[in-house]
Amino acid sequence: MAFACPNCGNTENFLVKTLQMHIVRVAETGLDVTEEGRPAVYEVLCDECETELPIDALGDDVRRDMLQSLGAR
Repeated sequence: MAFACPNCGNTENFLVKTLQMHIVRVAETGLDVTEEGRPAVYEVLCDECETELPIDALGDDVRRDMLQSLGAR
């Protein structure tokens, strides 16, 4: 299934912004990351014209593949 930017027609390059949370423990010896969450997709943009694209427009198979590739939820 093809995915295209409705503004410029780009079908190849997209910028996917993710958000990942970390729990950091502060100790006398320094910082220690005690837990990392899986990244969540925050925004999908066309890499050519920076138009924001709704993730729902990807279609189930493409969205699932993208989330798996990113290790996201």
